Amino acid sequence: MTDPFLLIGLGNPGREYANTRHNFGFMAIDRLAVRLNARGMKVQSKAIVMDSKYEDHKLILAKPQTYMNLSGQSVQGLAHFYKIPNENLMILSDDLDLPFGTIRIRASGGPGGQRGLSSILEKLGTKDIPRMRLGIGRPPSRMDPADYVLQNFSRDDLKSLSELLDRAADAALEFVTNGLTAAMNKFNGDASVVE
Repeated sequence: MTDPFLLIGLGNPGREYANTRHNFGFMAIDRLAVRLNARGMKVQSKAIVMDSKYEDHKLILAKPQTYMNLSGQSVQGLAHFYKIPNENLMILSDDLDLPFGTIRIRASGGPGGQRGLSSILEKLGTKDIPRMRLGIGRPPSRMDPADYVLQNFSRDDLKSLSELLDRAADAALEFVTNGLTAAMNKFNGDASVVE
């Protein structure tokens, strides 16, 4: 059995945030949990954590419950407890700067204004953390981005949301089995959702 992988989706806890754009990361982890028949849901390091296996890999799926801007507390605790090397960690989060339907996987970099990612990079003390950014697009002209990310997905977006979540799950599993470069080559870019 190889080192376990820790896949962390970012979002805000609470029913009122469940279907908001900011919870895209949570939704992707939920899709993986269903697909992999993840078990043993528990709260650990201020996160909802589930275990699963994929091929010969152990996966830990987590959704920090600290609110977005404190996600690093939870991620640091889990990474330390499970002794996860940084290259076996992936953060899944929403991204305002990418058009809806776009996935961008990166090996490292800054947080790009994503407060959850900012908290994680600060707590782990490195920018070299694999991440999957899920595009939610920019808010309409005068809308405050903070309000936009806490709105539910639009009716139009909802039509392709399930397909996008499947694609995000596929990309995460590609990362686990074939590595970051393979996942980037296969999934980076626009989903070009076929209607």
